[in-house]
Amino acid sequence: MQLTGAEIICECLIEQGVDTVFGYPGGAALNTYDALYKYSDKIKHILTAHEQGASHAADGYARATGKTGVVITTSGPGATNIVTGIATAHIDSIPVVAITGNVTTDQLGRDSFQEVDIVDIVKPITKGSFLVEKVEDLADTIRKAFILANEGRKGPVLVDVPKDVTANKCEFEKTQPKLREFVKIADKESVQKAQELIKKAKKPIIYAGGGIISSNTAEQFQKFAELIDTPVCCSLMGLGCIPASHPLCMGNIGMHGGYETGMATAQCDLIIACGARFSDRVAGDRERFGEQADIIHLDIDKKEIGKNVAVDSYVIGDMEHILSELSENMPQLNHSDWIEQLNIWKTEKQLNTDKADGYVHPHSVISAVNELKANTDIIATDVGQHQMWIAQYAEIENPRTLLTSGGMGTMGFGMGASIGAQCAFPDKRVILFTGDGSFHMNLNELVTMKSYNLPVVIIVMNNTVLGMVRQWQKLFYENRFSQTDPKRATDFVALANAFGIDGLRINTPEEIKPTLEKAFSLNKPVLIDCRISPDENVLPMIPPGKTVDEMITEM
Repeated sequence: MQLTGAEIICECLIEQGVDTVFGYPGGAALNTYDALYKYSDKIKHILTAHEQGASHAADGYARATGKTGVVITTSGPGATNIVTGIATAHIDSIPVVAITGNVTTDQLGRDSFQEVDIVDIVKPITKGSFLVEKVEDLADTIRKAFILANEGRKGPVLVDVPKDVTANKCEFEKTQPKLREFVKIADKESVQKAQELIKKAKKPIIYAGGGIISSNTAEQFQKFAELIDTPVCCSLMGLGCIPASHPLCMGNIGMHGGYETGMATAQCDLIIACGARFSDRVAGDRERFGEQADIIHLDIDKKEIGKNVAVDSYVIGDMEHILSELSENMPQLNHSDWIEQLNIWKTEKQLNTDKADGYVHPHSVISAVNELKANTDIIATDVGQHQMWIAQYAEIENPRTLLTSGGMGTMGFGMGASIGAQCAFPDKRVILFTGDGSFHMNLNELVTMKSYNLPVVIIVMNNTVLGMVRQWQKLFYENRFSQTDPKRATDFVALANAFGIDGLRINTPEEIKPTLEKAFSLNKPVLIDCRISPDENVLPMIPPGKTVDEMITEM
């Protein structure tokens, strides 16, 4: 059948099982948006306040569902406004397909109105970026984009479509989407070597990363950890791969991980890295990280092997196959004495959690949310102190229930991500923890929440300062608080009301639970202004480039 390029875009999205897209229209994308109007019974379009919000929403949708997120924008600033969102998805290995409009093909390269070479701009932060200059190539390019976004290590792909290509017609044939091809283990001997190291270890740990969640193998991973009876230390992206309540779960590892995970890294004799990349926030001192231990790296991406930390053994492949092969013929192991030692370390360093006079303690707010939320509810975060408190104290029991910008650390991510998650799961509760600094970045997306009546509960940890940067200024810059006390006078409750959203306040510890209960009962978007001390700190903390020996536990 003869279809326009714009109609082909919609048909290809339907082929791929896409029923929700996020975006913002503009001149170069008008044909695509006209087609979306015609296909509105099959594809729901969520209009955000800004293209960056749309890119984060597509990302959050993908993280929460495991599907591919889709963002659609116009050319020029519409395209460049999603670059931060694409970079955020790229470093966290999130499958997103971005479809941008562009000027007509005869205007390319002429500095035309709202022309930009978005294909070259995003090359370093995508798995692939393509300019479609003929309508006959459009369907295959979009199909290729979805395959590429999901094969191997997942990530974003961009397809740039000039306006005349969306207007031109060609023959279109429907096809079945190509199934994802799994990366099989090529080197079987690598599995045997890893098994031998696991069997001989007396004090092993698993360093669990986002690859477990990305590969949808959390249940299989938990069984593997139980089989080898090994404690699990999670990266920020790995939280939820094993329930927080599981006796093998030791919580977050790295700069703001617990004393027990720091000591485990320093005292273990084997580290099994599963779908993790030894980032600088985990391996602060790359040369000394796990220097006393054998290190096994299990990953889908061969480029990660030895990139940050030298390893003794590795297995390349899909996590599903790796865990299956490692479990085969593996006896039930027992490391109860070692696990007991880790639990002792948990109690050795007690942090000062006294409540500051006149403020609410953030740990108390998170604890109250833990009591009220279901295990399947989704927590989204922005970036900063609140994000680390969530990593330390939120009880994440299931995969894909913590949405946070790990590698890029994108302030403003949370608003879009929570919108994407709530659109994906209208019957689940989505809770956004943000700081006043992050919230100021993308607070315009309140209009999106109200327009679609998305019942996100927004908790603004409001300390009136840029808390994490200010904490570093305390530690490393002799209290020179340069531009981290902006003295903003934003009334968040009045702001929420201006967008037609209910606003609540928590000023005292006694107000925490009743305020949260009220917010959770409203079944509509609500914002809570939660006043915490500007001198509240995230502890413990291992300074950058250091080890657990130099962990800071009080300030």
